[in-house]
Amino acid sequence: MTDGARPDIGAGTLCLDRIRLVSADPEILARYFTAALGFSRVTSTRPLVDRRTTFGESVVSLRLGAQHVDLVGFDRPGRPYPDDVPGWSPLFQHIAIVVSDMAAAFARLSATPGWRPISTAGPERLPAASGGVSAFKFRDPEGHPLEFLEFPLDGIPDAWRRAGPDPCLGIDHSALSVADTAASLAFYEALGFTMGARSTNVGPEQARLDRVPDPHVTVTGLHPPGAPTPHVELLDYAGKFPRGGQACGDHDIAATVLVFAGAGGVPRQIRDPDGHRLRLT
Repeated sequence: MTDGARPDIGAGTLCLDRIRLVSADPEILARYFTAALGFSRVTSTRPLVDRRTTFGESVVSLRLGAQHVDLVGFDRPGRPYPDDVPGWSPLFQHIAIVVSDMAAAFARLSATPGWRPISTAGPERLPAASGGVSAFKFRDPEGHPLEFLEFPLDGIPDAWRRAGPDPCLGIDHSALSVADTAASLAFYEALGFTMGARSTNVGPEQARLDRVPDPHVTVTGLHPPGAPTPHVELLDYAGKFPRGGQACGDHDIAATVLVFAGAGGVPRQIRDPDGHRLRLT
């Protein structure tokens, strides 16, 4: 299908199975994810060959709670993650990690070298109109954007009402920056997604969180039909931003892929209207 066109698939049980992050060195990045973020290793690195391209790849599979991340390295690596990609860029696609104790999660992160902050003043408590959550955005040593997310005590979703020894509980969602919410909604609804909560986030707290001056961002939650968590969020920053020239190749570090299971038919990779990669298995 053409990138960004409305897909036509039977997706009654579609769920976000895992997130693939391209890595310059999956082994080193895996050690960072386990030390700083509480992930555990599921498999050893396994060499694979893409028969269509003969490019070799290696994969380290990690788990946090019930959610999975694959760190994928290629024997023909692409470009590094561009420096300081802003939150409104289509390349800005972050993973939101739910934490039960923001102070503890932030302290462990701070004690593990290699990361870089996006948020300008540490964890931020957003106003009730923006969900009332505490959040902190940062980049891992290779530049992938990540977020810590702590729900208020009176607003914890059922999926995260569990305690454990580790402050990092699991992956709540992958957030995608988009240029046109309506176009993205049409695309994802054709995949069977349903719209969840929507808010318009503004103010100094959001500006410090995102490192975006005077942000006016519409946040739209999308739930796949097979399971509510993890889900997808659309981030639509109002303004005339230079969104062109933000494409990346499949082997570039910024080429994150959301892998959905339950589509049926032949596995394939498609793009949403802003170029975000989805793999249907």
